[in-house]
Amino acid sequence: MTTSRTPRTPRTEHLVLPGVLTDAEAAATVRGILAVQREDGAIPWFRGHHLDPWDHVEAAMALDTADEHEAAGRAYAWLARHQNPDGSWYAAYADGDFADVTDRGRETNFVAYVAVGVWHHYLATGDDTFLERMWPVVHAAVEFVLALQQPGGQIGWRRDEDGTDTKDALLTGSSSVHHALRCALAIAELREEPQPDWELAAGALRHAIRRHPERFLDKGRYSMDWYYPVLGGALTGTEARSRLKESWDRFVVPGLGVRCVVPNPWVTGGESAELALALWAVGESDHALEILQSIQHLRDADSGLYWTGYVFEDDAVWPRELTTWTAGSLLLAVAALGGHEATCQVFAGDRLPRGLDPDCCV
Repeated sequence: MTTSRTPRTPRTEHLVLPGVLTDAEAAATVRGILAVQREDGAIPWFRGHHLDPWDHVEAAMALDTADEHEAAGRAYAWLARHQNPDGSWYAAYADGDFADVTDRGRETNFVAYVAVGVWHHYLATGDDTFLERMWPVVHAAVEFVLALQQPGGQIGWRRDEDGTDTKDALLTGSSSVHHALRCALAIAELREEPQPDWELAAGALRHAIRRHPERFLDKGRYSMDWYYPVLGGALTGTEARSRLKESWDRFVVPGLGVRCVVPNPWVTGGESAELALALWAVGESDHALEILQSIQHLRDADSGLYWTGYVFEDDAVWPRELTTWTAGSLLLAVAALGGHEATCQVFAGDRLPRGLDPDCCV
């Protein structure tokens, strides 16, 4: 069932951006996400598809950019209710139904991302009761993830249904975990509950991302491996800007967006919006705006949501799905450019604890 609550007008002052979203369009996109959310708080990709914990959190964060705090809070309550005893969540739930698990693997970056969302919600609301309630959830999730950290600092990808740990690490996933660890440390710092092991883990992970690409599976064809070390805050300043510049022509299709994987002629909204957020984080707001403007051909005017991708050689929208996480990533990028304070604090690399200096790690 979709929610039956009386619709309200979302607050969109931070979500208006020339050539990207008008006030009415921003409100429609927020309502599009709300229309997919279930009464129990779950936010699947779209109704009839699955929910994964990472994208569920991304959509909840987008709701908070429009002051839809009650709906976002229900999304986090869903996670709290359905967290596994080991601190994890499963990788996929059919249509957001916690009783219908379709992938019983537990992916580390999916599990860790709750820390990003919880910190963002707290910054957006100042709700101390929420943070108190969610702290045990975040703590258990981080402990699960760090149990899969390898001696070189990288984070193993997942734990399979039979309990076997996949020790191979993904650069994108580990970069996302790095971001989550820093948000978890921010929560711990606010609560005055030091977590020295987390600080060491964050430093070791950052060092691996910055200095040891050989510790990760080679997924260099994917644009996420290009920009995620920047988006996750492991690379900052000149180092981050140099990384984004060096592969720009390889992944960016002018006027259309960002390729998901080369050489495929397929641009995707989620990757484009995430790149825009990474560009904003390193002070490249003009380029971020250009990227966001370039993907408005993916917008569905009826729902306010965005198609996942576009195959430009065939002039075809593919796949034919309007996903909450694509809309969510776009709203977060727009919110950062618009100065939404919670979003800026969560994604600006200088506003989160760093943990141990990476150069101290071997």
